[in-house]
Amino acid sequence: MNKERRPEPQQSSSRSKQDEQIKEAAASEIPEAFIIRARSFLREDYLPKITRCLEQLTDEDVWWRAAEESNSIGNLILHVAGNARQWIVSGVGGDLDRRARQQEFDRREVITRAELLAVLFETLEEVDAALQRVDPKRLLEQRHIQGHDVTILEAVFHVVEHFSMHTGQIILLTKMLTKKDLGFYDFSSGAPLATWHKK
Repeated sequence: MNKERRPEPQQSSSRSKQDEQIKEAAASEIPEAFIIRARSFLREDYLPKITRCLEQLTDEDVWWRAAEESNSIGNLILHVAGNARQWIVSGVGGDLDRRARQQEFDRREVITRAELLAVLFETLEEVDAALQRVDPKRLLEQRHIQGHDVTILEAVFHVVEHFSMHTGQIILLTKMLTKKDLGFYDFSSGAPLATWHKK
């Protein structure tokens, strides 16, 4: 005996509208959260770690290289600063692109740790200001940066992952030169507690 199939319950127009509003709200929060997290990674994670590394080294250590084909910590700092400024301050923010990329790697003369940190702090202040001005709704807008057609989202993503990669290299070189742990985490309570924010 065939039973008559009941029709699917229909949502009220007000319920459908509410669902759409919820989706729109979630969609708007994700881009904003992405920008906030990117800013946090750069200034509150990578920068303090690099700062701690430089505190353990001499100016000469910072320019040591394992081989001529390798980069020193000094070169890497100039490189991440140049990359972040080109992609965010210029590429996303619209400022003049004055990067001379090859010079970041060619540098051999010693720049002091204090001067390198000043470059890094100044650059990340400019980057942070540019990211603050980004409208989260415009993350999929196109930009032409360093010969590449990318969205604003891709540009920000690139700078964060690029900065992370070279921060790891700086940490490794610092451990090789100092032969000691840098104490980024406190394990006294059992769970790792980040300490790189502490003075």
